[in-house]
Amino acid sequence: MELNRRTVIAGAAAAGLTATALGGTAEAASGRKPVKELFGTLSDGTKVYRWSLANGGTRLKVLSYGGIVQTLEIPDRHGRYANVVAGFDNLADYAAKSPYFGALIGRYGNRIGKGRFTLDGTSYQLSVNDGDNSLHGGAKGFDKRVWDVEPFTRGTDVGLHLHYTSVDGEMGYPGTLRTKVTYTLTRHGDWRIDYEATTDKATVVNLTSHVYWNLSGEGSGTIEDHELTIAAARYTPTDSGLIPTGELAKVAGTPFDFRHAKPIGRDIRAGHEQQVQAKGYDHNWVLDKGITSRPEHVATLRDPRSGRTLRIATTEPGLQFYSGNFLDGTLTGTGGRTYRQGDALCLETQHFPDSPNHAEFPSTVLRPGRTYRTSTLHTFGA
Repeated sequence: MELNRRTVIAGAAAAGLTATALGGTAEAASGRKPVKELFGTLSDGTKVYRWSLANGGTRLKVLSYGGIVQTLEIPDRHGRYANVVAGFDNLADYAAKSPYFGALIGRYGNRIGKGRFTLDGTSYQLSVNDGDNSLHGGAKGFDKRVWDVEPFTRGTDVGLHLHYTSVDGEMGYPGTLRTKVTYTLTRHGDWRIDYEATTDKATVVNLTSHVYWNLSGEGSGTIEDHELTIAAARYTPTDSGLIPTGELAKVAGTPFDFRHAKPIGRDIRAGHEQQVQAKGYDHNWVLDKGITSRPEHVATLRDPRSGRTLRIATTEPGLQFYSGNFLDGTLTGTGGRTYRQGDALCLETQHFPDSPNHAEFPSTVLRPGRTYRTSTLHTFGA
């Protein structure tokens, strides 16, 4: 049975854990701002800072480099804390070899075929960094930029405002894009992300977060026993380059049917053509709810071992489920353990990949005078 989050935290306190051990909830409730510390220095001399914040039993550490969520700690059914996101313990690894661990993604989350699109009669060639395609904004996307970070407390909430301005032509995208992303920890321990952007020229935008989850704890082993539910009756099949074909295929009768909770590993080796070319799951699910003005529940992830759960609500029309197919044992995480294939997974709320080249997909065009806004809410339980 899933326990109320307050019950878990109260039980931990009864076991003798202090408020500090519970993520500094007493301090956060009193309105203390997030704590800033130097994390490292890039090769060009730019300093990168780490911000630590806690509220409602959730502890979060965020880097100014890439807006990266380095760690996120939550309790299990017994009140024992663990970091449940993959990452590195040093800046050099993030800069040199990160597969987007915990990063903010932009200007365009996921892939754009051949790195090309046409908007208002003008063709644009983007930075190509994934075979023939542009992935997650190109060779130096938002994940590799240093963001300006402003901490805040607002009532019982605590959080960070992250700002980055992408100049006209950066990675081939038109328009100067002014981006603001807000990370909020609520008094209930929920983690909310609000994205905003404006432009001075017509462009395309698709922002998301690339956190790798393992609810048993970072580096603890496979996520194939995690149970996943996705409220989607269709998904977007891809070609061999993982670019959507344009079809909105039904999940019924396929390994892509997560409308009812099932272990991720149950069908991951079913031999479906789409799984074979992606080496597992790496697809966009077409959420039943479509685009909404407020975040609506779309997915639940549960770890039977720890009892931890993650519920995701979003305003977005799509969800990219990636099963960690390209983790190959060459990366060592914050806990000193290596990440192998399937040791973490991503659930990226988004518009569909390659939307600029598919008129039938929900539009990702942003024009001057309009504001891009999307929100995603992560709710934790045990």
